[in-house]
Amino acid sequence: MMENIEELSPLRITPTVRALSSALRGKREDVHGSSRVNGDRVFPEPEKLWFKESSAKNLRNRDFLSPTTMLNTLYADGQVPPAVMSRVLSLRGSGVLPVAGGEVMGEGLRVRVDRAATFRAVLGGGAAEYLKPLSQRQGCVVLNCPALHPKPNTPSPDTMSLGQLRTVLLADHMGALLRRQGYAVSFCPTLPEDSDIISFLRALGIDWPTAPANWTNEEREEKIQDSLEKSQYREREMERGRRTSGGGGRKAEEGENEGALRINLKRVFQEEGLPGYDPSLGTCTVNRDGVSQLAQLDLSTADCTAAMVTALHVTSCQDEFRQQQIAMLWRASGAKHTQRHLVCGPVKTPGSHLTAAQYLQLRRGQMKEASEMKYGDQVEGHTWDDIIKVMTSATVRFELLSTVHTSPVTLDVKREGGVSTKGPRGGVFVMYNCARLHTLFDSYERGVEKGLYPEIPEDSQLDFSALKEEGEWLLLFNYLIPFSELLEQSGQALDSEGGGARVNIKTEQICKFLVSLSKDFSSYYNRVHVLGEPLSHLFNQMFCRLYLLRALRELYHSALDTLNLPPIRQL
Repeated sequence: MMENIEELSPLRITPTVRALSSALRGKREDVHGSSRVNGDRVFPEPEKLWFKESSAKNLRNRDFLSPTTMLNTLYADGQVPPAVMSRVLSLRGSGVLPVAGGEVMGEGLRVRVDRAATFRAVLGGGAAEYLKPLSQRQGCVVLNCPALHPKPNTPSPDTMSLGQLRTVLLADHMGALLRRQGYAVSFCPTLPEDSDIISFLRALGIDWPTAPANWTNEEREEKIQDSLEKSQYREREMERGRRTSGGGGRKAEEGENEGALRINLKRVFQEEGLPGYDPSLGTCTVNRDGVSQLAQLDLSTADCTAAMVTALHVTSCQDEFRQQQIAMLWRASGAKHTQRHLVCGPVKTPGSHLTAAQYLQLRRGQMKEASEMKYGDQVEGHTWDDIIKVMTSATVRFELLSTVHTSPVTLDVKREGGVSTKGPRGGVFVMYNCARLHTLFDSYERGVEKGLYPEIPEDSQLDFSALKEEGEWLLLFNYLIPFSELLEQSGQALDSEGGGARVNIKTEQICKFLVSLSKDFSSYYNRVHVLGEPLSHLFNQMFCRLYLLRALRELYHSALDTLNLPPIRQL
């Protein structure tokens, strides 16, 4: 019966924790009434009352825990009244996981989920609802990458630093994540087609907007220049004359040209109430490169029809000050769009200095060498060229995106080192385990063709209580069910941050999620023989496992898609 109730909506972790908290607290007045008998109490926030377990050890005896310290804040001596325990055990609600039992032990009140019912609810209806964000958002986001703007020439992979490459990969990842959440996404700047930088980006699987090599944006540049000349924040000659030499912010940025167009950026963010900008921005001299970037931003937002337009400047920490100047110049020119700054820490390569082009070439060579050592002479032809291209891209993305974006990344770029195809080392390990799932289903299909196995039956014909191996629940509870909430976080950060210049988004989480998933899947796959003997009494368990692993395969595809990485179907 529980299965029918919970199949109405996808099961989620957050609604379950909220429902458990509500059941434990009861009506607020009842709880406060009891607290007056025992003196004043400080009542914890609902989201702190319960914790979802994730380790294999703890999941053997509980799925959610309300620690004893929390129980003591609610009830005298931490004793949970029978009526409260009854509410917890009879938990219901949209998206709430079905509860099978609970008990108070030394560590607190622990609750076990009805796992068979949960497996059926998640796997029976297909996993599609678990592979997309909880909701679709509206609005337009322009991802601006200062590293790609002409200064004055179009950047080249031979001059691009690894820190700049990190910002481009991060912008690409954010674009895929935000599109999944319903945002209309565009990228800035537009680059000349057939340029070296476009070829380089395509080698990494990045699809950046292009224009013909002879295209110009002069009309918009003239419009921006005119707007700045008429801006209320323009500093006039008389005002400059009253200023002392050190009072206008960073002197090097002001320039010394007489008659130059200068904008008082400090007035912009102060008078327009824009928090989080560097107070030393001061006055900025407008130059051609700056106008060019503003015109590109203007172009990127021109087709945005949404009421809410956000420009997200993805920049390195070294370029953050300059990008704040550009943002305030754009504001001074009349642009009213919300602007946020996603700032990346540096990329360090102890003992070496590599450009982006050299780094990609190094990793591609190491990937080819590692593949040849493992697979021998078969590593040749277009198919293997494509595999090595994708695996190299995966290696680079995981190396540069698995760290919190504000923190530095340190790379080992010793040429004698290699990219291992074994062990939990980021992108290669993830792609390898995704390929194992494809190989498994290829083996099953061949077994069907040979008459060894029947076709996978409808879920209604299966008994999902056969999924008893601890790794099976781990994969469902830690990965399949929480994934949609993970996808939601980048959009929530854009919406809910306090409006300061900087925005902090957990951009590393998809990479970490995939590596952790791959470790747990690899452990399970090495321990469990999924395609067993072709005996009828073993088929139910085999099919239940195939349902789980089919959903897992789709989970890999969905997560890799946010990194613009196509799955490798065989290795």
